[in-house]
Amino acid sequence: MNKTEVKGNINELKGKLKQRFAVLTDNDLMHKEGKEDEMWGRIQKKVGKTKEQLLELLGAD
Repeated sequence: MNKTEVKGNINELKGKLKQRFAVLTDNDLMHKEGKEDEMWGRIQKKVGKTKEQLLELLGAD
């Protein structure tokens, strides 16, 4: 998987998360290279679910 594919996957997940959890903002989903764990931490704190639970809900595991 190349960088473009990874960025595409991340953008797709962001869109699904925003649709599923209205409380998430663009700032919550801000992703900078090397900061993915930080982004997932913000999301987990806001929606009260683990990364694994979220990925399962989105069908993206």
